[in-house]
Amino acid sequence: MIKLYNTITRTKEELVPRNNKKIQMFVCGPTVYDYVHIGNARTFVFFDVVAKYLRYRGYEVDYIQNITDIDNKIIERAQKENADPLEYAKKYTEIFKQDMEALGVTSPEYKNATDHIPEVITQVKTLLDKGNAYVIEGDGIYFDLSTFPDYGKLSGRTASMADDAVSRIDDSDKKRNRGDFALWKFSQDGDPSWPAPVGAGRPGWHIEDTAITEKYFGPQYDIHGGGQDLIFPHHEAEVTQQCAAANIKPKDFVKYWMHVAFVTNKERKMSKSLGNFEMAYELLKKYPKEVLRFYLLSGYYRSPLDLSDKILQQSEAGIRRIYEFVQKASLANGNGEESIEERIKETRQKFFDAMDDDFNAPQAFASVFGLIREINPALTADSLDKNSVKKAKEFLNEVDTMLGIIPSKLEKIPDEVLELVEKREKLREEKNWAEADKIRAQIEEMGYRVDDTIYGPLVTRR
Repeated sequence: MIKLYNTITRTKEELVPRNNKKIQMFVCGPTVYDYVHIGNARTFVFFDVVAKYLRYRGYEVDYIQNITDIDNKIIERAQKENADPLEYAKKYTEIFKQDMEALGVTSPEYKNATDHIPEVITQVKTLLDKGNAYVIEGDGIYFDLSTFPDYGKLSGRTASMADDAVSRIDDSDKKRNRGDFALWKFSQDGDPSWPAPVGAGRPGWHIEDTAITEKYFGPQYDIHGGGQDLIFPHHEAEVTQQCAAANIKPKDFVKYWMHVAFVTNKERKMSKSLGNFEMAYELLKKYPKEVLRFYLLSGYYRSPLDLSDKILQQSEAGIRRIYEFVQKASLANGNGEESIEERIKETRQKFFDAMDDDFNAPQAFASVFGLIREINPALTADSLDKNSVKKAKEFLNEVDTMLGIIPSKLEKIPDEVLELVEKREKLREEKNWAEADKIRAQIEEMGYRVDDTIYGPLVTRR
């Protein structure tokens, strides 16, 4: 039984799709005016794993992700660079997809906002016809929050809260209510716009998502995901406009809402506005994708994840530990008599139990490392029987299919260096620090350094 935390009910609930084993999942994608930072990447990698895990468990997952390729931020950035906004967005859309491919994110089907203008216009017209929206001449069409008493069911906010006006494009002083948000912005000089019966213009930020999901999923579907910062105002606005348009209650729109916490840099949320971000493509130059995926999954997704060189080093050590174990397993002859099939079966169950419990990847990792610690000596001594070696490899292949954390190749560390590292580890276990330090010095003389991490020693070139 898979359980997940539902933001709208604030409880863990059993996953019961609307249509048997079919799951419709939508995740908010990027606004393409710059490179994605590692905080954005956490959300996209996490939901990539969610989709792959659910598919592995036998669910048929229809996973789409939008790309906001028309927005105030895009227009402003393009104007600064004297570029056409739509071409500018197209450039960063391709860069985003390249970054995702480099991170091993392969599960979503991407949908551009500008490819769904007819659907946006239809939904705006519906809200106007139902009396949920109004026109501000020379500005745009806004949702009237006074017509929707269920506002705030997702975020817990109310229409009277002072900061309900916070949004990207909803700052008109002619709004009826402080929290009213833009559905459609009328054409302005130099801005991209599309002809429409409601007046030429472009979509508001929130409306593109519900226009896209209604086209492919209908007005109700299973899972909506995104970053924690999107709960308000973005996702609250989605709930409001879709429920008003389709005449449904918030609990009947999306069955499960899932939100990923921030990546923090020195305990502050990482964001472009704060200037404390690390771009994903820059980190990909320094670390293999598997290390970054491991890092992004190493913290429980609903808790903040700190970014530091030390934590990235630990992730690198963890990946190398798994990689070396896989290499040993591939070279093992299986000529021994020791059987560990039962232990592998127990570990596999622990792994699935952890992932079934709200996709708890850190606990799943712990089960894998527990197995590695326990059977590594037998694998090194080649004392395992053939079936045990086979089952160990099969289990790790399963893990990689779902999580994408085992590299096909890493830089080879010389055997003599690895032997010294193992010798040093034994001395450290015996608390023979002086002799362990001598071994470290030997390793450094050979052109390598060793750093101690929670996953074991990390060996790198000096």
